[in-house]
Amino acid sequence: MPFYHTLGQIPPKRHTQFPRPVNASGETSRESEGPFYYEQLFGTIGFDGMSSLLYHVHRPTMVREVQESVDMTPKLAVQKNMMARKLIGFDVPPADDFIESRVPLLVNNDLIFGLAAPRQSLTAYFYKNADADELLFVHRGSGKLRTLFGTIPFQYGDYLIIPRGIIYQIAFDTADNKLLYVESRTPIYTPKRYRNHFGQMLEHAPFCERDIIRPNALETHDETGDFLMKIKKQGSLHSLVYASHPFDVVGWDGYNYPYGFSIFNFEPITGRVHQPPPVHQTFQTDSFVVCSFVPRLYDYHPQAIPAPYNHSNIDSDEVIYYVDGDFMSRNDIKQGHITLHPGGIPHGPAPGAMERSIGKKETQEYAVMVDTFRPLMLTEQAMAIDDGVYYKSWIA
Repeated sequence: MPFYHTLGQIPPKRHTQFPRPVNASGETSRESEGPFYYEQLFGTIGFDGMSSLLYHVHRPTMVREVQESVDMTPKLAVQKNMMARKLIGFDVPPADDFIESRVPLLVNNDLIFGLAAPRQSLTAYFYKNADADELLFVHRGSGKLRTLFGTIPFQYGDYLIIPRGIIYQIAFDTADNKLLYVESRTPIYTPKRYRNHFGQMLEHAPFCERDIIRPNALETHDETGDFLMKIKKQGSLHSLVYASHPFDVVGWDGYNYPYGFSIFNFEPITGRVHQPPPVHQTFQTDSFVVCSFVPRLYDYHPQAIPAPYNHSNIDSDEVIYYVDGDFMSRNDIKQGHITLHPGGIPHGPAPGAMERSIGKKETQEYAVMVDTFRPLMLTEQAMAIDDGVYYKSWIA
Protein backbone atom coordinates (compact mmCIF):
# COMPACT_ATOMS: atom_id res chain seq x y z
CA MET A 1 0.00 0.00 0.00
CA PRO A 2 1.81 3.18 -1.11
CA PHE A 3 0.91 5.30 1.94
CA TYR A 4 3.46 6.01 4.64
CA HIS A 5 2.36 5.28 8.20
CA THR A 6 3.99 4.99 11.60
CA LEU A 7 2.97 3.89 15.10
CA GLY A 8 4.74 3.79 18.45
CA GLN A 9 8.38 4.60 19.11
CA ILE A 10 11.09 4.49 16.45
CA PRO A 11 14.70 5.75 16.41
CA PRO A 12 15.46 8.96 14.50
CA LYS A 13 17.47 7.06 11.86
CA ARG A 14 16.98 3.55 10.51
CA HIS A 15 19.50 0.75 11.10
CA THR A 16 20.96 2.50 14.12
CA GLN A 17 21.01 1.70 17.83
CA PHE A 18 17.63 1.91 19.57
CA PRO A 19 18.29 1.62 23.34
CA ARG A 20 15.68 0.27 25.73
CA PRO A 21 14.46 2.56 28.51
CA VAL A 22 16.66 2.64 31.58
CA ASN A 23 15.04 2.02 34.99
CA ALA A 24 15.83 3.76 38.30
CA SER A 25 18.76 1.42 39.02
CA GLY A 26 20.38 2.25 35.72
CA GLU A 27 19.56 -1.08 34.05
CA THR A 28 17.41 -1.89 31.05
CA SER A 29 14.11 -3.64 31.76
CA ARG A 30 15.44 -7.02 30.52
CA GLU A 31 19.21 -7.14 30.79
CA SER A 32 19.24 -10.77 29.59
CA GLU A 33 17.80 -9.65 26.29
CA GLY A 34 20.40 -6.97 25.76
CA PRO A 35 20.23 -3.18 25.97
CA PHE A 36 18.58 -2.61 22.57
CA TYR A 37 15.32 -3.20 20.72
CA TYR A 38 15.55 -5.55 17.74
CA GLU A 39 14.98 -4.14 14.26
CA GLN A 40 13.20 -6.19 11.57
CA LEU A 41 12.78 -5.29 7.92
CA PHE A 42 9.37 -6.52 6.75
CA GLY A 43 9.43 -6.23 2.97
CA THR A 44 8.18 -7.70 -0.28
CA ILE A 45 9.77 -8.56 -3.62
CA GLY A 46 13.18 -8.99 -2.06
CA PHE A 47 14.47 -5.54 -1.15
CA ASP A 48 12.72 -3.86 -4.07
CA GLY A 49 9.06 -3.78 -3.00
CA MET A 50 7.20 -1.98 -0.25
CA SER A 51 8.53 -2.49 3.26
CA SER A 52 8.25 -1.46 6.88
CA LEU A 53 10.75 -1.43 9.73
CA LEU A 54 9.57 -2.90 13.04
CA TYR A 55 11.27 -2.70 16.44
CA HIS A 56 10.75 -5.71 18.73
CA VAL A 57 11.20 -6.19 22.45
CA HIS A 58 12.49 -9.73 21.76
CA ARG A 59 14.25 -11.30 18.83
CA PRO A 60 11.56 -12.12 16.22
CA THR A 61 13.59 -15.17 15.15
CA MET A 62 13.13 -17.36 18.22
CA VAL A 63 11.40 -20.65 17.32
CA ARG A 64 11.21 -23.11 20.20
CA GLU A 65 9.57 -26.04 18.40
CA VAL A 66 8.36 -27.16 14.96
CA GLN A 67 5.29 -29.38 15.16
CA GLU A 68 2.99 -31.06 12.63
CA SER A 69 1.96 -29.87 9.17
CA VAL A 70 -1.48 -30.26 7.61
CA ASP A 71 -2.08 -30.30 3.85
CA MET A 72 -4.52 -27.51 2.89
CA THR A 73 -4.59 -28.17 -0.86
CA PRO A 74 -8.15 -27.67 -2.18
CA LYS A 75 -9.82 -30.82 -3.55
CA LEU A 76 -10.78 -30.12 -7.15
CA ALA A 77 -13.98 -31.38 -8.77
CA VAL A 78 -13.99 -29.50 -12.10
CA GLN A 79 -10.65 -28.48 -13.59
CA LYS A 80 -11.85 -27.37 -17.03
CA ASN A 81 -15.09 -25.46 -16.64
CA MET A 82 -17.24 -24.08 -19.46
CA MET A 83 -20.50 -23.65 -17.58
CA ALA A 84 -21.97 -20.58 -15.92
CA ARG A 85 -22.54 -21.40 -12.26
CA LYS A 86 -24.51 -20.06 -9.32
CA LEU A 87 -23.25 -21.03 -5.88
CA ILE A 88 -25.49 -20.62 -2.82
CA GLY A 89 -22.91 -19.05 -0.54
CA PHE A 90 -24.95 -19.02 2.66
CA ASP A 91 -25.09 -22.83 2.42
CA VAL A 92 -21.42 -22.94 3.44
CA PRO A 93 -21.55 -24.46 6.94
CA PRO A 94 -20.19 -22.47 9.89
CA ALA A 95 -17.26 -23.74 11.96
CA ASP A 96 -15.74 -22.71 15.27
CA ASP A 97 -12.11 -22.37 14.22
CA PHE A 98 -11.18 -19.37 12.05
CA ILE A 99 -8.93 -21.27 9.64
CA GLU A 100 -11.03 -24.44 9.56
CA SER A 101 -14.08 -22.34 8.67
CA ARG A 102 -12.51 -21.34 5.35
CA VAL A 103 -14.13 -23.17 2.43
CA PRO A 104 -12.24 -22.83 -0.87
CA LEU A 105 -14.61 -22.67 -3.82
CA LEU A 106 -12.78 -21.37 -6.91
CA VAL A 107 -9.04 -21.72 -7.44
CA ASN A 108 -6.23 -21.42 -9.97
CA ASN A 109 -2.48 -21.02 -9.66
CA ASP A 110 -2.93 -17.34 -8.76
CA LEU A 111 -5.61 -17.33 -6.08
CA ILE A 112 -8.04 -19.12 -3.82
CA PHE A 113 -11.56 -17.64 -3.64
CA GLY A 114 -13.74 -18.88 -0.82
CA LEU A 115 -16.20 -18.19 1.97
CA ALA A 116 -15.96 -18.58 5.73
CA ALA A 117 -18.48 -18.52 8.58
CA PRO A 118 -16.33 -18.61 11.74
CA ARG A 119 -18.24 -18.77 15.01
CA GLN A 120 -15.32 -18.06 17.31
CA SER A 121 -12.53 -15.53 17.51
CA LEU A 122 -9.00 -16.54 16.59
CA THR A 123 -7.28 -16.43 19.99
CA ALA A 124 -5.87 -19.93 20.60
CA TYR A 125 -3.00 -19.35 18.18
CA PHE A 126 -1.48 -16.77 15.86
CA TYR A 127 -1.79 -17.04 12.08
CA LYS A 128 0.49 -16.06 9.22
CA ASN A 129 -0.06 -16.67 5.50
CA ALA A 130 3.41 -16.93 3.96
CA ASP A 131 1.99 -17.93 0.56
CA ALA A 132 -0.39 -15.12 -0.24
CA ASP A 133 -1.76 -11.67 0.42
CA GLU A 134 -5.23 -11.99 1.92
CA LEU A 135 -8.36 -10.00 1.17
CA LEU A 136 -11.23 -10.46 3.61
CA PHE A 137 -14.63 -8.92 2.89
CA VAL A 138 -16.94 -8.72 5.90
CA HIS A 139 -20.52 -9.57 4.93
CA ARG A 140 -21.70 -10.19 8.48
CA GLY A 141 -20.04 -9.49 11.78
CA SER A 142 -17.79 -6.94 13.41
CA GLY A 143 -14.74 -6.97 15.61
CA LYS A 144 -11.02 -6.24 15.56
CA LEU A 145 -8.15 -7.49 13.44
CA ARG A 146 -5.19 -7.72 15.82
CA THR A 147 -1.72 -7.69 14.25
CA LEU A 148 1.87 -6.96 15.24
CA PHE A 149 1.35 -3.64 13.37
CA GLY A 150 -1.60 -2.68 15.57
CA THR A 151 -5.37 -3.15 15.67
CA ILE A 152 -7.90 -2.47 12.90
CA PRO A 153 -11.61 -2.35 13.82
CA PHE A 154 -13.96 -3.80 11.19
CA GLN A 155 -17.67 -4.09 10.50
CA TYR A 156 -20.14 -5.01 7.77
CA GLY A 157 -18.92 -3.85 4.37
CA ASP A 158 -15.23 -3.62 5.20
CA TYR A 159 -12.40 -5.00 3.12
CA LEU A 160 -9.35 -6.06 5.12
CA ILE A 161 -6.09 -6.30 3.18
CA ILE A 162 -3.45 -8.39 4.96
CA PRO A 163 -0.13 -8.59 3.09
CA ARG A 164 1.64 -11.95 3.15
CA GLY A 165 3.71 -12.76 6.21
CA ILE A 166 1.77 -10.56 8.64
CA ILE A 167 1.04 -12.25 11.96
CA TYR A 168 -2.51 -11.74 13.14
CA GLN A 169 -5.41 -12.79 15.30
CA ILE A 170 -9.05 -11.77 14.90
CA ALA A 171 -11.67 -11.00 17.55
CA PHE A 172 -15.36 -11.15 16.59
CA ASP A 173 -18.11 -9.43 18.53
CA THR A 174 -20.68 -12.17 17.84
CA ALA A 175 -20.87 -15.76 16.55
CA ASP A 176 -22.76 -14.81 13.35
CA ASN A 177 -19.92 -13.97 10.96
CA LYS A 178 -19.72 -14.36 7.19
CA LEU A 179 -16.58 -13.55 5.24
CA LEU A 180 -15.55 -13.64 1.62
CA TYR A 181 -11.82 -14.31 1.35
CA VAL A 182 -9.29 -14.25 -1.45
CA GLU A 183 -5.73 -15.52 -1.09
CA SER A 184 -3.56 -13.92 -3.77
CA ARG A 185 -0.13 -15.20 -4.72
CA THR A 186 0.72 -11.77 -6.14
CA PRO A 187 0.55 -8.54 -4.08
CA ILE A 188 -2.76 -6.72 -3.78
CA TYR A 189 -2.54 -3.00 -4.63
CA THR A 190 -4.86 -0.09 -5.31
CA PRO A 191 -5.50 0.43 -9.05
CA LYS A 192 -2.48 1.90 -10.80
CA ARG A 193 -4.57 4.22 -13.00
CA TYR A 194 -5.88 5.95 -9.87
CA ARG A 195 -2.36 6.82 -8.61
CA ASN A 196 0.20 9.35 -9.83
CA HIS A 197 3.86 8.37 -10.23
CA PHE A 198 4.47 9.29 -6.57
CA GLY A 199 1.74 6.88 -5.42
CA GLN A 200 -0.79 9.53 -4.38
CA MET A 201 -4.43 8.86 -5.25
CA LEU A 202 -5.59 11.10 -8.10
CA GLU A 203 -8.53 13.50 -8.04
CA HIS A 204 -10.73 11.30 -10.24
CA ALA A 205 -10.15 8.18 -8.10
CA PRO A 206 -13.29 6.68 -6.51
CA PHE A 207 -11.64 6.77 -3.07
CA CYS A 208 -8.64 8.43 -1.45
CA GLU A 209 -6.17 8.13 1.40
CA ARG A 210 -8.68 9.52 3.90
CA ASP A 211 -10.83 6.42 3.37
CA ILE A 212 -8.08 3.97 4.32
CA ILE A 213 -8.42 2.44 7.81
CA ARG A 214 -4.87 2.18 9.11
CA PRO A 215 -3.69 0.15 12.13
CA ASN A 216 -4.01 1.86 15.49
CA ALA A 217 -3.75 0.93 19.18
CA LEU A 218 -0.37 -0.78 18.88
CA GLU A 219 -0.11 -3.76 21.27
CA THR A 220 3.27 -4.37 22.88
CA HIS A 221 3.53 -7.62 24.87
CA ASP A 222 6.79 -8.17 26.76
CA GLU A 223 6.19 -11.89 27.33
CA THR A 224 8.19 -15.08 26.91
CA GLY A 225 6.83 -18.63 26.93
CA ASP A 226 5.16 -20.90 24.39
CA PHE A 227 3.15 -19.15 21.68
CA LEU A 228 1.55 -21.32 19.00
CA MET A 229 1.95 -20.00 15.46
CA LYS A 230 0.25 -21.54 12.43
CA ILE A 231 1.90 -20.62 9.14
CA LYS A 232 0.52 -21.40 5.70
CA LYS A 233 3.37 -22.18 3.31
CA GLN A 234 3.33 -24.14 0.04
CA GLY A 235 -0.30 -25.08 0.61
CA SER A 236 0.32 -26.64 4.03
CA LEU A 237 -0.45 -25.32 7.50
CA HIS A 238 2.66 -25.63 9.67
CA SER A 239 2.50 -25.37 13.48
CA LEU A 240 5.45 -23.74 15.23
CA VAL A 241 6.01 -22.64 18.82
CA TYR A 242 7.53 -19.19 19.25
CA ALA A 243 9.51 -18.35 22.39
CA SER A 244 8.09 -14.82 22.77
CA HIS A 245 4.79 -13.09 22.15
CA PRO A 246 4.53 -12.16 18.43
CA PHE A 247 2.94 -8.80 19.29
CA ASP A 248 6.02 -7.28 20.96
CA VAL A 249 6.57 -4.36 18.58
CA VAL A 250 7.24 -1.01 20.29
CA GLY A 251 7.08 0.94 17.04
CA TRP A 252 7.28 0.78 13.27
CA ASP A 253 7.12 2.85 10.12
CA GLY A 254 6.86 2.23 6.40
CA TYR A 255 4.53 1.32 3.57
CA ASN A 256 3.87 -2.40 4.01
CA TYR A 257 1.11 -3.02 6.58
CA PRO A 258 -2.49 -4.27 6.86
CA TYR A 259 -5.34 -1.86 6.29
CA GLY A 260 -9.09 -1.65 5.89
CA PHE A 261 -11.43 0.02 3.43
CA SER A 262 -15.23 0.19 3.55
CA ILE A 263 -17.24 -0.55 0.43
CA PHE A 264 -19.54 2.25 1.63
CA ASN A 265 -16.71 4.73 0.97
CA PHE A 266 -16.37 3.74 -2.68
CA GLU A 267 -17.68 6.64 -4.81
CA PRO A 268 -19.18 5.35 -8.09
CA ILE A 269 -18.23 6.73 -11.48
CA THR A 270 -21.22 7.21 -13.79
CA GLY A 271 -21.87 8.53 -17.31
CA ARG A 272 -24.46 9.33 -19.94
CA VAL A 273 -24.27 5.74 -21.21
CA HIS A 274 -23.45 2.51 -19.42
CA GLN A 275 -19.93 2.43 -17.96
CA PRO A 276 -17.84 -0.76 -18.21
CA PRO A 277 -16.84 -2.72 -15.08
CA PRO A 278 -13.32 -1.21 -14.77
CA VAL A 279 -14.90 1.98 -13.35
CA HIS A 280 -15.80 -0.13 -10.31
CA GLN A 281 -12.24 -1.38 -9.78
CA THR A 282 -11.06 -1.23 -6.17
CA PHE A 283 -7.93 -3.42 -6.07
CA GLN A 284 -5.57 -4.98 -8.58
CA THR A 285 -2.94 -7.68 -8.80
CA ASP A 286 -0.91 -9.08 -11.68
CA SER A 287 -3.44 -11.89 -12.06
CA PHE A 288 -6.90 -10.53 -11.14
CA VAL A 289 -8.85 -7.39 -10.25
CA VAL A 290 -11.47 -6.69 -7.57
CA CYS A 291 -14.42 -4.37 -8.23
CA SER A 292 -17.06 -2.91 -5.90
CA PHE A 293 -20.62 -2.40 -7.14
CA VAL A 294 -22.35 0.20 -4.98
CA PRO A 295 -25.54 2.32 -5.08
CA ARG A 296 -25.29 4.80 -7.94
CA LEU A 297 -27.29 6.90 -10.36
CA TYR A 298 -28.02 5.24 -13.68
CA ASP A 299 -26.93 6.56 -17.06
CA TYR A 300 -28.57 9.80 -18.06
CA HIS A 301 -28.60 9.73 -21.87
CA PRO A 302 -32.29 10.10 -22.87
CA GLN A 303 -32.21 6.68 -24.53
CA ALA A 304 -29.85 5.00 -22.07
CA ILE A 305 -30.14 1.32 -21.17
CA PRO A 306 -28.93 1.05 -17.56
CA ALA A 307 -28.58 -2.73 -17.63
CA PRO A 308 -25.14 -3.91 -18.77
CA TYR A 309 -24.81 -4.88 -22.40
CA ASN A 310 -24.00 -8.46 -23.37
CA HIS A 311 -20.26 -8.99 -23.44
CA SER A 312 -17.84 -11.79 -24.15
CA ASN A 313 -15.53 -13.09 -21.48
CA ILE A 314 -12.59 -14.04 -23.67
CA ASP A 315 -9.63 -13.21 -21.46
CA SER A 316 -11.04 -13.70 -17.96
CA ASP A 317 -13.40 -15.57 -15.66
CA GLU A 318 -15.87 -13.30 -13.87
CA VAL A 319 -17.01 -14.00 -10.31
CA ILE A 320 -19.62 -11.85 -8.55
CA TYR A 321 -20.48 -12.15 -4.86
CA TYR A 322 -23.85 -10.54 -4.13
CA VAL A 323 -23.92 -8.61 -0.87
CA ASP A 324 -27.13 -6.59 -0.69
CA GLY A 325 -29.67 -4.67 -2.76
CA ASP A 326 -31.70 -5.21 -5.92
CA PHE A 327 -29.13 -6.79 -8.36
CA MET A 328 -30.95 -5.32 -11.33
CA SER A 329 -29.15 -7.29 -14.06
CA ARG A 330 -30.04 -10.75 -12.70
CA ASN A 331 -33.15 -12.76 -11.86
CA ASP A 332 -33.46 -14.91 -8.73
CA ILE A 333 -30.34 -13.60 -7.02
CA LYS A 334 -30.11 -13.27 -3.25
CA GLN A 335 -27.56 -12.25 -0.63
CA GLY A 336 -24.60 -14.59 -0.48
CA HIS A 337 -25.08 -15.97 -3.99
CA ILE A 338 -21.99 -16.26 -6.21
CA THR A 339 -22.12 -16.31 -10.01
CA LEU A 340 -19.28 -17.60 -12.15
CA HIS A 341 -19.21 -16.57 -15.82
CA PRO A 342 -16.31 -18.46 -17.42
CA GLY A 343 -14.12 -17.08 -20.17
CA GLY A 344 -14.92 -18.23 -23.68
CA ILE A 345 -18.67 -17.60 -23.77
CA PRO A 346 -20.65 -14.33 -23.65
CA HIS A 347 -23.01 -13.37 -20.87
CA GLY A 348 -25.27 -10.45 -20.08
CA PRO A 349 -28.41 -9.36 -18.28
CA ALA A 350 -31.02 -11.98 -17.50
CA PRO A 351 -34.15 -12.08 -19.70
CA GLY A 352 -36.32 -9.08 -18.92
CA ALA A 353 -33.60 -7.25 -17.00
CA MET A 354 -32.69 -4.94 -19.89
CA GLU A 355 -36.30 -3.95 -20.43
CA ARG A 356 -36.95 -3.47 -16.70
CA SER A 357 -33.96 -1.15 -16.38
CA ILE A 358 -35.12 1.38 -18.99
CA GLY A 359 -36.35 4.53 -17.30
CA LYS A 360 -34.95 3.60 -13.89
CA LYS A 361 -32.89 6.31 -12.21
CA GLU A 362 -30.71 4.45 -9.71
CA THR A 363 -29.71 1.13 -8.18
CA GLN A 364 -29.13 0.20 -4.55
CA GLU A 365 -27.01 -2.92 -5.15
CA TYR A 366 -23.83 -3.96 -3.36
CA ALA A 367 -21.62 -6.66 -4.82
CA VAL A 368 -17.96 -7.68 -5.01
CA MET A 369 -16.57 -8.83 -8.36
CA VAL A 370 -13.33 -10.71 -8.97
CA ASP A 371 -12.14 -11.00 -12.58
CA THR A 372 -9.29 -13.45 -13.06
CA PHE A 373 -6.91 -13.50 -16.02
CA ARG A 374 -6.61 -17.30 -15.95
CA PRO A 375 -9.42 -19.90 -15.79
CA LEU A 376 -10.84 -20.96 -12.45
CA MET A 377 -11.35 -24.52 -11.24
CA LEU A 378 -14.18 -25.58 -8.93
CA THR A 379 -13.62 -27.46 -5.69
CA GLU A 380 -15.72 -30.28 -4.29
CA GLN A 381 -17.18 -27.80 -1.79
CA ALA A 382 -18.22 -25.49 -4.64
CA MET A 383 -20.06 -28.29 -6.43
CA ALA A 384 -21.93 -29.08 -3.21
CA ILE A 385 -23.54 -25.60 -3.27
CA ASP A 386 -23.93 -25.24 -7.07
CA ASP A 387 -27.56 -24.90 -8.14
CA GLY A 388 -26.79 -26.81 -11.36
CA VAL A 389 -29.20 -24.87 -13.60
CA TYR A 390 -27.94 -21.29 -13.64
CA TYR A 391 -26.38 -21.71 -17.10
CA LYS A 392 -29.92 -22.04 -18.50
CA SER A 393 -31.11 -18.79 -16.97
CA TRP A 394 -30.75 -16.85 -20.24
CA ILE A 395 -33.39 -19.04 -21.93
CA ALA A 396 -36.50 -16.84 -21.94
